[in-house]
Amino acid sequence: MIEISNAELEVMKVLWHEAPLPAAAIVERLQHTSDWQAKTIKTMLNRLVQKGALDYQQQGRAYLYQPTIAQSDYQRHAGQHFVKRLFSGKVAPLVASFADADNLSQDDIAELKALLAKLEQEQQHD
Repeated sequence: MIEISNAELEVMKVLWHEAPLPAAAIVERLQHTSDWQAKTIKTMLNRLVQKGALDYQQQGRAYLYQPTIAQSDYQRHAGQHFVKRLFSGKVAPLVASFADADNLSQDDIAELKALLAKLEQEQQHD
């Protein structure tokens, strides 16, 4: 899977939300949430194209950018990489670290319980 820096991830989020977009629109959206200059954003777009995370098509004088990887695929890969690197591939210590720091809301706990119940049901049917 493609490695994407935190800054490049902000560019990807814009395009996962709405694509295809011309560079000018991407610059405009990112300048509302960051202090990056247009040149910096265009450099990140070029890097993401070189990495294969974005593709573009020329339309007149503009280039329309779009992601080549789905957000859910990237999230799954990045999540697995994170858990493997920091928690030896085990999810329970990750969740425990959030619970210990009181970072889990009642909604989070309910969602985790529902997810575990669903996974248990799926395993029973396999």
